Amino acid sequence: MCNNPRRHFLGRLAVGGFALTPLAALLAGCSKSGWPEGMTAIKWDRDTCVVCSMAISDHRFVGEMRGGPENTVFKFDDPGCMAIWLRDKVEKYPWLADPATQMWVADYENSKGRESIRWLDPRRAYYIARSSPMGFNFAAVATPQGGAVDFNDMRQHVLARLKK
Repeated sequence: MCNNPRRHFLGRLAVGGFALTPLAALLAGCSKSGWPEGMTAIKWDRDTCVVCSMAISDHRFVGEMRGGPENTVFKFDDPGCMAIWLRDKVEKYPWLADPATQMWVADYENSKGRESIRWLDPRRAYYIARSSPMGFNFAAVATPQGGAVDFNDMRQHVLARLKK
Protein backbone atom coordinates (compact mmCIF):
# COMPACT_ATOMS: atom_id res chain seq x y z
CA MET A 1 0.00 0.00 0.00
CA CYS A 2 1.29 3.43 -0.86
CA ASN A 3 1.28 6.10 1.86
CA ASN A 4 2.02 8.98 -0.52
CA PRO A 5 -1.27 10.12 -2.12
CA ARG A 6 0.54 11.53 -5.16
CA ARG A 7 2.36 8.24 -5.83
CA HIS A 8 -0.88 6.36 -5.28
CA PHE A 9 -2.62 8.52 -7.92
CA LEU A 10 0.26 8.17 -10.41
CA GLY A 11 0.35 4.42 -9.85
CA ARG A 12 -3.37 4.14 -10.53
CA LEU A 13 -3.02 6.34 -13.61
CA ALA A 14 -0.28 4.10 -14.97
CA VAL A 15 -2.35 0.97 -14.37
CA GLY A 16 -5.38 2.64 -15.90
CA GLY A 17 -3.27 3.75 -18.87
CA PHE A 18 -2.26 0.15 -19.54
CA ALA A 19 -5.87 -0.95 -19.19
CA LEU A 20 -6.89 1.62 -21.79
CA THR A 21 -4.25 0.52 -24.31
CA PRO A 22 -6.46 -2.19 -25.89
CA LEU A 23 -9.33 0.29 -26.05
CA ALA A 24 -7.11 2.88 -27.71
CA ALA A 25 -5.93 0.28 -30.22
CA LEU A 26 -9.51 -0.71 -30.93
CA LEU A 27 -10.58 2.89 -31.47
CA ALA A 28 -7.58 3.56 -33.69
CA GLY A 29 -8.69 0.65 -35.88
CA CYS A 30 -12.12 2.25 -36.26
CA SER A 31 -10.75 5.32 -38.01
CA LYS A 32 -10.58 3.38 -41.28
CA SER A 33 -13.89 1.55 -40.96
CA GLY A 34 -15.75 1.38 -44.21
CA TRP A 35 -12.61 1.50 -46.36
CA PRO A 36 -11.98 -1.61 -48.46
CA GLU A 37 -8.93 -3.76 -47.76
CA GLY A 38 -5.91 -2.15 -49.41
CA MET A 39 -7.51 1.25 -49.89
CA THR A 40 -5.93 4.36 -48.40
CA ALA A 41 -8.37 6.62 -46.59
CA ILE A 42 -9.23 9.85 -48.38
CA LYS A 43 -8.22 13.00 -46.50
CA TRP A 44 -11.22 15.08 -47.50
CA ASP A 45 -10.52 18.60 -48.75
CA ARG A 46 -6.74 17.94 -48.42
CA ASP A 47 -5.93 15.09 -50.83
CA THR A 48 -5.85 16.22 -54.44
CA CYS A 49 -6.68 14.51 -57.71
CA VAL A 50 -3.57 13.32 -59.59
CA VAL A 51 -5.04 14.60 -62.87
CA CYS A 52 -6.61 17.99 -62.20
CA SER A 53 -5.02 18.80 -58.79
CA MET A 54 -8.40 19.78 -57.31
CA ALA A 55 -9.02 18.99 -53.66
CA ILE A 56 -11.09 15.84 -53.27
CA SER A 57 -14.29 16.86 -51.53
CA ASP A 58 -17.37 15.33 -53.18
CA HIS A 59 -17.79 11.81 -51.79
CA ARG A 60 -20.17 10.79 -54.59
CA PHE A 61 -17.49 10.88 -57.32
CA VAL A 62 -14.23 9.97 -55.58
CA GLY A 63 -11.99 7.20 -56.87
CA GLU A 64 -8.69 5.54 -56.05
CA MET A 65 -6.36 2.91 -57.44
CA ARG A 66 -3.43 1.00 -56.01
CA GLY A 67 -0.99 -1.38 -57.59
CA GLY A 68 2.37 -2.14 -59.05
CA PRO A 69 5.50 -3.41 -57.41
CA GLU A 70 5.50 -0.53 -54.92
CA ASN A 71 1.74 -0.61 -54.23
CA THR A 72 1.47 2.99 -55.42
CA VAL A 73 -1.77 4.89 -54.63
CA PHE A 74 -3.48 7.40 -56.93
CA LYS A 75 -6.61 9.38 -55.98
CA PHE A 76 -9.22 11.03 -58.21
CA ASP A 77 -12.02 13.54 -57.70
CA ASP A 78 -14.02 12.47 -60.78
CA PRO A 79 -14.42 9.19 -62.71
CA GLY A 80 -13.44 11.14 -65.83
CA CYS A 81 -10.09 12.02 -64.28
CA MET A 82 -9.52 8.32 -63.64
CA ALA A 83 -10.26 7.59 -67.30
CA ILE A 84 -7.79 10.24 -68.49
CA TRP A 85 -5.10 9.08 -66.10
CA LEU A 86 -5.44 5.47 -67.22
CA ARG A 87 -4.98 6.54 -70.83
CA ASP A 88 -1.99 8.75 -70.09
CA LYS A 89 -0.10 6.49 -67.69
CA VAL A 90 -0.48 2.97 -69.06
CA GLU A 91 2.97 3.13 -70.71
CA LYS A 92 4.65 4.41 -67.54
CA TYR A 93 2.78 1.96 -65.31
CA PRO A 94 2.21 -1.26 -67.29
CA TRP A 95 0.75 -2.84 -64.14
CA LEU A 96 -2.42 -0.77 -64.72
CA ALA A 97 -3.58 -3.39 -67.23
CA ASP A 98 -3.10 -6.14 -64.63
CA PRO A 99 -6.44 -7.38 -63.25
CA ALA A 100 -4.78 -7.47 -59.81
CA THR A 101 -4.58 -3.67 -59.78
CA GLN A 102 -7.05 -2.50 -57.16
CA MET A 103 -9.48 0.22 -58.17
CA TRP A 104 -12.39 1.80 -56.34
CA VAL A 105 -15.02 4.38 -57.16
CA ALA A 106 -17.83 5.65 -54.97
CA ASP A 107 -21.34 4.36 -55.65
CA TYR A 108 -23.22 7.58 -56.37
CA GLU A 109 -26.58 6.25 -55.19
CA ASN A 110 -25.45 4.39 -52.08
CA SER A 111 -22.96 6.80 -50.54
CA LYS A 112 -24.71 8.66 -47.74
CA GLY A 113 -21.74 10.78 -46.69
CA ARG A 114 -17.98 10.82 -46.46
CA GLU A 115 -17.96 8.12 -43.80
CA SER A 116 -20.54 5.80 -45.39
CA ILE A 117 -19.41 5.29 -48.97
CA ARG A 118 -20.20 2.10 -50.81
CA TRP A 119 -17.19 1.27 -52.95
CA LEU A 120 -17.36 -0.33 -56.40
CA ASP A 121 -14.79 -1.72 -58.79
CA PRO A 122 -14.95 0.92 -61.56
CA ARG A 123 -14.38 -1.77 -64.20
CA ARG A 124 -17.63 -3.49 -63.13
CA ALA A 125 -19.69 -0.38 -62.34
CA TYR A 126 -22.22 1.31 -64.58
CA TYR A 127 -22.09 5.04 -65.25
CA ILE A 128 -25.03 7.39 -65.35
CA ALA A 129 -25.20 11.03 -66.40
CA ARG A 130 -24.76 13.33 -63.38
CA SER A 131 -23.04 16.67 -62.99
CA SER A 132 -19.56 15.83 -61.66
CA PRO A 133 -16.71 17.90 -60.16
CA MET A 134 -14.70 18.21 -63.37
CA GLY A 135 -17.68 18.32 -65.70
CA PHE A 136 -17.19 14.89 -67.28
CA ASN A 137 -20.68 14.20 -65.95
CA PHE A 138 -20.53 10.53 -65.08
CA ALA A 139 -21.32 8.90 -61.75
CA ALA A 140 -20.78 5.24 -60.89
CA VAL A 141 -23.66 3.00 -59.80
CA ALA A 142 -23.83 -0.69 -58.94
CA THR A 143 -26.76 -1.74 -61.12
CA PRO A 144 -27.61 -0.96 -64.73
CA GLN A 145 -30.18 1.76 -65.39
CA GLY A 146 -31.69 3.31 -68.47
CA GLY A 147 -28.98 5.20 -70.33
CA ALA A 148 -26.16 3.78 -68.20
CA VAL A 149 -22.87 2.88 -69.87
CA ASP A 150 -20.08 0.53 -68.81
CA PHE A 151 -16.54 1.55 -67.85
CA ASN A 152 -15.12 1.31 -71.37
CA ASP A 153 -17.94 3.39 -72.87
CA MET A 154 -17.57 6.00 -70.12
CA ARG A 155 -13.84 6.21 -70.85
CA GLN A 156 -14.49 6.61 -74.59
CA HIS A 157 -16.99 9.44 -73.94
CA VAL A 158 -14.56 11.26 -71.65
CA LEU A 159 -11.62 10.88 -74.01
CA ALA A 160 -13.70 11.97 -77.01
CA ARG A 161 -14.60 15.19 -75.16
CA LEU A 162 -10.90 15.97 -74.79
CA LYS A 163 -10.35 15.78 -78.55
CA LYS A 164 -12.92 18.48 -79.24
